[in-house]
Amino acid sequence: MLKQISPLILVVAVSACSTPTERKLANDIDQNYQDLTVAPKLIIPEGLNQPTYSKEYDIPEVGAKVDQNLVGNRLDIRPPLQVLPMAEGTRVEEGSENIKVVVESIDNDISLKQELFDVLKEYFAKKSIPLRSEDFDKGTLETDWIESDEVIESSLWGSDKVYKLKQRYLYTVDVRPHGRSGNLTIDLIEHEESYDGDLQEVLLSGEDKRRYTIDRLNDSISYISIERAKALKAKRLKESLGIDVNLVNEAEEQAYWLADAKFKRTWDRLRIVLPEMGFEIVDMDSNKSLLYINVTDDSGFWSSLWSEKELPIEAGSYRIELKDAAGDKTEIHLLNAENEPLSNEVVTAVYEGFSELMQEDRKVR
Repeated sequence: MLKQISPLILVVAVSACSTPTERKLANDIDQNYQDLTVAPKLIIPEGLNQPTYSKEYDIPEVGAKVDQNLVGNRLDIRPPLQVLPMAEGTRVEEGSENIKVVVESIDNDISLKQELFDVLKEYFAKKSIPLRSEDFDKGTLETDWIESDEVIESSLWGSDKVYKLKQRYLYTVDVRPHGRSGNLTIDLIEHEESYDGDLQEVLLSGEDKRRYTIDRLNDSISYISIERAKALKAKRLKESLGIDVNLVNEAEEQAYWLADAKFKRTWDRLRIVLPEMGFEIVDMDSNKSLLYINVTDDSGFWSSLWSEKELPIEAGSYRIELKDAAGDKTEIHLLNAENEPLSNEVVTAVYEGFSELMQEDRKVR
């Protein structure tokens, strides 16, 4: 026994459906004004004054520069499509038909180009988007067809009428020679629409391409944003962990400290630790691997660490020099203002408090 359905409900259900192409047009609005003609002026007998005519409601003529496809019921009434908030280290530059995202590196230890390629391929895999080709040297990733279906008319007794959209996009990654920044460009390269199995003849305007590209951009960048946030948190966590430092004080050799970390991480850690030790950083020269510091004799750190003992280092100007060592380690040398090594006794005396602060884990913010 078939359940009775109100004809009114069916009419409403069918009338409320329309294709995406129809939705962008003002086809439900009375466009009769387009067929209106200007009424002739009144014929005034000779000797009488002409009445005053108001031009307030005159409809101006369409100018020569206006696209005739955007007039009347062909006008696109969709609201502007906006680029959503961007991922960390990115900003957008919009073209007429494509979108270019300027991307900056968030980790100097990772290749920016490799990062973008990896995260885009993860995005495609998660969205089940097949790749037609990829070329790392050229920086291109070309998708296969991305399909989406929308039921326009649903039937209880027959097959549904489905609107199908198929598109292919080209992602281009162009990283500058210095490797710290680059561009990610997205282009719509193929587009097909079909309704109820019939291929539709569609001529996309520049605005159409731009809207589709922004939509694809927002979906892509939202994924990149999540992955970059994870990477930044992992980096902060790694940097928050302490660095083991050993004292190297071999016979007849100049004493120094050996940090169990690469140069960059050791350098960044020293910038945090040295002020906590009472060493004022007055200048830095990463090219020469030098930190210029001043030491005062009223440091609360020294007095709390050594109590009644004299400071293990006199007040004055000093330098700290870093050198790469084997096994991803970094040598730390304590020098005076003349760039001469301090005595092994001083290096050894300062080591205790220095190593404790270097090895201390920090909270992740």
